[in-house]
Amino acid sequence: MAAIPIIVKHAGKRHEVELDPTSNGETLKYQLFSLTGVEPDRQKVLVKGGQLKDDTPLSSLNAKPGQMFMMMGTPSGGQGSADLGRPKEAVKFLEDMTEAEVARQEGATPAGLQNLGNTCYLNSSLQTLRSVPELQEELMRYRPSGGAGQSSLSDLSSFGIGGLGGSRDLAASLRDLFKQMSETQEGIPPLMFLNALRAVFPQFAQRDRNGQGYSQQDAEEAFSQILNQLRTKLTITEGEGESATTTSFVDKYLAGQFESVTECEDPAAKELGEQPSQTSDVFYKLDCHIGKETNHLQDGILAGLEEQIEKNSPLLERNSVYKKRSRIARLPKYLTVHFVRFYWKRETQKKAKIMRKVTFPAELDVVEFCTDDLRKQLIPIRDKVREIRKEELEVERSQKRQRVAEERAERQAKETNLGENVEPMQKKKAAEENKSKVNDKDGDSQMEETFKTDAEYEAEKAESILIAKRELQELVNQRGAGDSGTNQSGLYELRAVITHQGASADSGHYTAYVKKQERDDPQTGSKRRETDGKWWWFNDDTVTEVEAQKIETLSGGGESHSALICLYRAIELPKPE
Repeated sequence: MAAIPIIVKHAGKRHEVELDPTSNGETLKYQLFSLTGVEPDRQKVLVKGGQLKDDTPLSSLNAKPGQMFMMMGTPSGGQGSADLGRPKEAVKFLEDMTEAEVARQEGATPAGLQNLGNTCYLNSSLQTLRSVPELQEELMRYRPSGGAGQSSLSDLSSFGIGGLGGSRDLAASLRDLFKQMSETQEGIPPLMFLNALRAVFPQFAQRDRNGQGYSQQDAEEAFSQILNQLRTKLTITEGEGESATTTSFVDKYLAGQFESVTECEDPAAKELGEQPSQTSDVFYKLDCHIGKETNHLQDGILAGLEEQIEKNSPLLERNSVYKKRSRIARLPKYLTVHFVRFYWKRETQKKAKIMRKVTFPAELDVVEFCTDDLRKQLIPIRDKVREIRKEELEVERSQKRQRVAEERAERQAKETNLGENVEPMQKKKAAEENKSKVNDKDGDSQMEETFKTDAEYEAEKAESILIAKRELQELVNQRGAGDSGTNQSGLYELRAVITHQGASADSGHYTAYVKKQERDDPQTGSKRRETDGKWWWFNDDTVTEVEAQKIETLSGGGESHSALICLYRAIELPKPE
């Protein structure tokens, strides 16, 4: 019989295989072993009717040309695909690598930033900004528009002395600093960038009251001022020719839009016919206002979206109280949330700190803060994402239970040496018991209850998840292409946290927590999950790996480290494979 060309899908890849109808399942598995590196005994090939057995005649499958089979399993060595030939790249040992090569290795500890005298506010802000990969990529493309002198100073920055020239180009300084940080695991003194920051914003060059050094600053002010400068420097051109458009990087990825309604609360103004005014404003952060009843981040954000202001009423010809209610009309890919913990205290002439504990989630749903029109677009996508996640979690739990059951069966088989030490009379007795279960006492055959095999269940679930992902893609397409700088689901994941320790903004200590960047899994192309629970804690030039549980302790409640800024990123939408 002629071979039949089929397609076997494994770990997101398609393999073309010539199926020989005269052979059996074991032969096909050895063919797949040569393509995927997964040993035959670790393969699960799903076919119509269940899982392919070694002794199954392939002719019984009635395979059609182009028919797709699904295979699951990983090599015993844990790699996605075993390359039995010569490695594409020569093996390089750690001791033979340069410092830059070591710094780029997976799992390498990232570079910290040295404290140059009350500059922890700046170090924590820079580490948080560096957690945005799109920003790093755009900075690498950035070229200053200055003259030759400025270019030479930029060249010197690679040696760590460019800052001595006092360049005022924050974008170029930040680009050079991030490049240095990517090539080492040591703590770097951010001299060039600090000089540029103080040249552009003299407030950060204020001296301490005792005149011994520079004064402590507010990390939120530094973070916002840096973004303001990047907004004017970094621009993105999209499209070609006459249809090309230019926009600011910050506006694309970190800016949202409010739609607000402002209405006078004085009944006299309404009687005179004063109408509410509608405005549209750009925002670069959401403020989480902290009051006596604020317990959660969502409470503080909602309070910040509704405020009372006093202004002149044209009809009443006097000042009156107005209520301004804002809702989000555009969600950025990166959402900055600022905990308004500092306020000016006249008695001490300092920015005092609100110590109240305010919890914040690892995943933030902001749909309730959006306009009605935007909510109608977000809710179907958000709900479909949650449906897919639920099904994927069920499959994951099923596979875990299956692995546990298989391991338990293997242990029992080894312990009892099943099939070898059983006496003949025991075998006969077990056979009779099984036979008695088939027939009841009247001699009638009992109805057999059939259950789905694990392979059948997993195949059904995989198909259901694939259908759901396609439905999600259709929902996204219906909304329109839009731009890559927005959030299409209303769901955000926490990526970085700037914390403050102390009682006032003019003192204390700032640090940053940044979630470890996920890497692509070579088997599936998706993001690996094993790094999800790990974070880097940047305490100036000391960098430590911490668990996710540590982030839950940053809610405040005293002078210990409490969240001041949370940087959220739009979750990645599941895509059909």
